[in-house]
Amino acid sequence: MPRAGTNKGIEMTKLRVKFTFPPERVTEPVIYNLGKQFNIVTNIRRANVTRDRGWVVLELDGAEGDIHRGIDWVTSQGVRVDPISGDVVEG
Repeated sequence: MPRAGTNKGIEMTKLRVKFTFPPERVTEPVIYNLGKQFNIVTNIRRANVTRDRGWVVLELDGAEGDIHRGIDWVTSQGVRVDPISGDVVEG
């Protein structure tokens, strides 16, 4: 669920998502680049990554516009992005 708040007049959001990586992107630093390029804090909650496939459940925390632009960029890299609800560590 998105979390709204403000930080110096900027609408802040927290969003849980699942990234599913195709084989050609598993070794690429997609999550790192997402954080650096779009000023998003990424918190890995669960993951299953092998040499040729992988998925990662993340919490993304940042400005709402940055998160939307970041997700658009991730999908343009060939990574599937699905929304997640609930506590992914406990459930």
